[in-house]
Amino acid sequence: MTIKNGDGNLLLSIQKFSLLWSILIKNKHYMSGLLQRGITAIIFVAVMLAGLYFSKNSFLALFGLITILSLWEFYTIILKNDTHDFLRKIYGVAIGATPFLMAAYYHFGKIENGSEFLKNSILAFLPVLFFLFVIELFTKSKYPFANLGHLFLGLIYIGVPFTLAQFIAIDAGNYYPNIILGLLVLTWANDTGAYMIGSQIGKTPLFPRISPNKTWEGSLGGVAVTFLIAWLLSIYVTELSLANWLVLAVLVSIFASIGDLIESMLKRSLGVKDSGTIMPGHGGFLDRFDAFIFLLPFAASYLLFIR
Repeated sequence: MTIKNGDGNLLLSIQKFSLLWSILIKNKHYMSGLLQRGITAIIFVAVMLAGLYFSKNSFLALFGLITILSLWEFYTIILKNDTHDFLRKIYGVAIGATPFLMAAYYHFGKIENGSEFLKNSILAFLPVLFFLFVIELFTKSKYPFANLGHLFLGLIYIGVPFTLAQFIAIDAGNYYPNIILGLLVLTWANDTGAYMIGSQIGKTPLFPRISPNKTWEGSLGGVAVTFLIAWLLSIYVTELSLANWLVLAVLVSIFASIGDLIESMLKRSLGVKDSGTIMPGHGGFLDRFDAFIFLLPFAASYLLFIR
C-alpha cells in the first residue's frame, strides 16, 4: 500500500508524540522528586536564614530544635531492638541536649558569674550521667553496656558539637551569625562541589567500602570550590581575615568530608538509607548536618584559640 506524503508526516508526528509521552511518563517520578527537593531546599534555607539573622535568641531556639531532632533521629535508627528503647530515646535526647540548653541559658544573659555556673552545671550533670548505669540494671536488657554506649555516643557525637556552635556564634555577649553561616556555606559548598565534579569526571573511588559513589576527583573538586567560597567570604564577611577563612576551608575540606563518611558508615552499619524523613527529598536532619556536626569541634577549637 502506498502512503501519501501527508499521511507519512502524520504517522511520523504520532510516533514522535508517543516517544515524547513515554519519556515524560518515565521521568514523571524523577521530576516530581526534583520539585520536592527544590521546595524543601527553599523552605530549609529560608528557615535557617530567619533563625540566624532575626536575633541571638532565634539562633539559640533554631539550633536547639536542630539538636533535639538530630538526637531523636540518631536514637531512632540506633536503638530498635529492645522493649525499653523508646524510654532510652527519651532520656537520651534529654541528656544529649542538656549541654546545649545549659550553654543557651548562659548565653541568654541571665548568669552573672559564668565560672560558678559552669562548675555547678558540671556537678549537677555528672550524677545524672552515672544514673544511666543504674537504670540499665533494671531494664533486663541483654546488652546493657551497648545501650549505655549508644546513649553516651549521642551526647558526644551530636550534643557537644552543637553546643560548641554557640561559642562560635556568641562571644562576650556579641553575636556573630555571619561566621556560623560562613561555616555552613563552606560545608555545603564542599559537598556540592564534590558531587557535581565527581559526577562528571570522577573515576577513582575514595572510600568504596563506606561510600561507593565518592571519588578522589570529586573530593578534590570540592576542595577547590571550598577555597573559592572562602575567598569570597573573606570579602563580604569581614569578621574574619582571608587567612582565617582559608584555615577554615582546610578544616572543612578535611573534617566535613570525614563527617559525611562517618554518617554513611553509621547508616550502612544499620542498614538504613536516610536518618529520617522530616525533610522530603533530603532525608533527615542528620543527613543535612552530618558534615557540619563533625566539623564543629575542629572549627571551634581554632576560632576560640585565635580570639
